[in-house]
Amino acid sequence: MIRIVGISGSLRQGSYNTALLRAAAASMPADSRLEAASIQAFPLYNGDDEAAHGIPAEVAALKDAIAAADGLLLVTPEYNNSIPGVAKNAIDWLSRPSSDISRVFGGKPVAIIGASPGRFGTILSQNAWLPVMRTLGAELWNGGRLMVSSAAGVFDAEGNVADERTLQSLRKLLEGFVAYARDRAGSNG
Repeated sequence: MIRIVGISGSLRQGSYNTALLRAAAASMPADSRLEAASIQAFPLYNGDDEAAHGIPAEVAALKDAIAAADGLLLVTPEYNNSIPGVAKNAIDWLSRPSSDISRVFGGKPVAIIGASPGRFGTILSQNAWLPVMRTLGAELWNGGRLMVSSAAGVFDAEGNVADERTLQSLRKLLEGFVAYARDRAGSNG
């Protein structure tokens, strides 16, 4: 069983990216599963707080989940043509202490997808994540991209993907990413 942890980079209740993460969890290939994780409870990163109180329990739990998983699916919105602050904050926490980076991210297969109400999808946000993930030592999967644009027309009122073409693209991307994660797990284990 290939296990992927998925994170939405949005905290908004009606987030298209959280809805896309749910759709991904429901569209996983056979013999794989996606566990959606939340960054909702992560405080703003502050080195003084880390020094005084250590790693918050919710951060430690997600670090352990990512470390034990076969891959990470990052579902990112695009804010001001770049990475959303709450998502970057979460990754900053997950990379602390720096001695833990390789345990959590080192060689970890990562795929990045996203949804936006705009016409260009999340191409700039996805591109902005690339140097961050490289710095952390993650194995970026480049076998496909999914940038859902004009998201208001793709999701229905309940937050389900209502566009069959988008669902097909999502399934195809997940099949490729799971195959990549399976190959990486086989070569490491």
